Amino acid sequence: MKRDLLQRIDDLPKSLRQEVLDFIDFLISKKPSKKGIAKKTSPDFKWQGALKGKYKNTNSVDLQHQIWE
Repeated sequence: MKRDLLQRIDDLPKSLRQEVLDFIDFLISKKPSKKGIAKKTSPDFKWQGALKGKYKNTNSVDLQHQIWE
């Protein structure tokens, strides 16, 4: 693949070769660094039950309607 890529680049006019290099630099800059990627963790459910008792006899549909009021 490298040979094919290099051959294609060599076949381009000199002015377009610089555009290829610029595009490669652009693609590299878009690649997220490993430092910037957050480690995947399991969600915690500390919020679970926080509203328990506040909305007795209320279901999710009722809560949605209350939001839109």
